[in-house]
Amino acid sequence: MTAVAEERSLGMPSQSRGSFLWGPLTRFALAIAVATAVVDQAAKLWLLFGLDLPARGIVRLTPFLDLVLTWNTGISYGLFPQDGPLGQAALLALKAIAVILLWIWLARTSSRLAALSLGLIIGGAIGNAIDRFAYGVLFHITTANFTFNWYVFNLADVAIVAGVIGLLVETLIGPGAAKAPRS
Repeated sequence: MTAVAEERSLGMPSQSRGSFLWGPLTRFALAIAVATAVVDQAAKLWLLFGLDLPARGIVRLTPFLDLVLTWNTGISYGLFPQDGPLGQAALLALKAIAVILLWIWLARTSSRLAALSLGLIIGGAIGNAIDRFAYGVLFHITTANFTFNWYVFNLADVAIVAGVIGLLVETLIGPGAAKAPRS
């Protein structure tokens, strides 16, 4: 019995590249996405209830890294903030469309790096969509004459950025990347 026939007999979706929503690496990426969203949510719950970040205010981890509680009404890194329910619903719809398009891309990929990257992005998007809060980390540099504050971010944002970097690596230097012409 072939692997595809065996999967069908078990009621599993076919792993063929012809499937619109399921591909050979979809199960792998789905596990990455679920793990990413779960770790993101667990970290947020721990910061809220275990560490009691709202009562503690700023928690200094290092001279350049703090834990701070912030309210994020936008998307990753606080981009496109929306205060009203209509704007929030529009951002949620935009995230849902992005996840659907990424899922379709995932169903067509045969690269483990691309599947891992897409799983991280999807999981990060879901982690951020589960709640409209960004319980973040503030990277900063402070000296006697200079202060630099970088973005507030959470683990979902880190996963999204890591996924984008993975896709860039895959695209630019992976096995399927366009090679420079020989002279």
